[in-house]
Amino acid sequence: MASVAVLTSGGDAPGMNAAIQAVVRVAASRDLDVVGILDGYDGLIDGTSRPLTRRIGGGVSVPVADVDSAGPLGGTILGSSRCPRFHKAEFRAKAAEHLRALDCIGLIVIGGNGSIAGAHAIANEMEIPVVGIPASIDNDIGLTREALGVDTALNTIVEACDRISDTARSHRRAFIVEVMGRDSGYLAMAAAAATAADAVLLPEVSKSFDETVDAVAECIRHSFSSERHKRRTLVIKAEGVGIPTHMLVDEVVAQLEDIDNLEVRGTVLGHLVRGGNSSFRDRLIAGRFGLTAIEALLAGRTDVMVGWNLTDTGEPTSDSFIRLFPIALVLEETQALIDGSSDVIRGRVERMESIQGVLSL
Repeated sequence: MASVAVLTSGGDAPGMNAAIQAVVRVAASRDLDVVGILDGYDGLIDGTSRPLTRRIGGGVSVPVADVDSAGPLGGTILGSSRCPRFHKAEFRAKAAEHLRALDCIGLIVIGGNGSIAGAHAIANEMEIPVVGIPASIDNDIGLTREALGVDTALNTIVEACDRISDTARSHRRAFIVEVMGRDSGYLAMAAAAATAADAVLLPEVSKSFDETVDAVAECIRHSFSSERHKRRTLVIKAEGVGIPTHMLVDEVVAQLEDIDNLEVRGTVLGHLVRGGNSSFRDRLIAGRFGLTAIEALLAGRTDVMVGWNLTDTGEPTSDSFIRLFPIALVLEETQALIDGSSDVIRGRVERMESIQGVLSL
């Protein structure tokens, strides 16, 4: 029987399991078996895998039990890893041998920008079609409005900041809250808008150490001025801003010693942001990505990524909201997102400042 392989790679993201479930269910409905590669590209190199479907009466393909219940869960039931070995041609050759031995019609890679780059390498070096599904809480993947995991991560951040704001107002405190995102400021930017933060620190807005400290101190000073009557100041800091949060808090406190009864606290949300059951939107997008990824493989497409993008660019699919994009173009736009040169980034910052009134520091 024909089969499809699927793996999850890089940092885990809520929605990965929902995507695995969608891939398996859609494949089974097309009478395909599905093989899950364990622990990302490491598993592809080492040849470790397990079946995600089984055959029942009449030879019908159905998902195995844990796949049927995996959709809501955070993390990934296949395991994931960051795989430096995959950068070397000798290990990619081993991965190719193991993939061919599985006799699959194609491979689906679920992961972030590094994982999609790996999919691009496979597509160019192996004879097996490869389709990428974007999954990264950082939302730093080009040509998709959102990657899997972003919505769940934002809901987690917003809930945490709302709770922090409750205690901040009770004691007239300022909080600097660091959120994940690696080199991308998207999570910080979107959360700042949703929580009515006073300011947000973004890696895309380049400032020196002293400029950053001065800007945060001035924001807090202005927020707690006698004319404003505020009892809470919230500054959200992206992980990619190269100043440790505790150091930033100490420097800001030193500048605000003249303000009586003012406390400035720092909170690093860290990996809390990665976990938790996936949201409705992540589950919905995962299903649509899974469907169009399987359809792309069956149509013989390779070296493409499915993306949620409401434009007339890319290749249309059976879903009017999902399009196929050559991975080479995805990687090009991804780099522009990371270095801040993309029109998408500039537009997001402008809208945040003009509509929500959040200062980008």
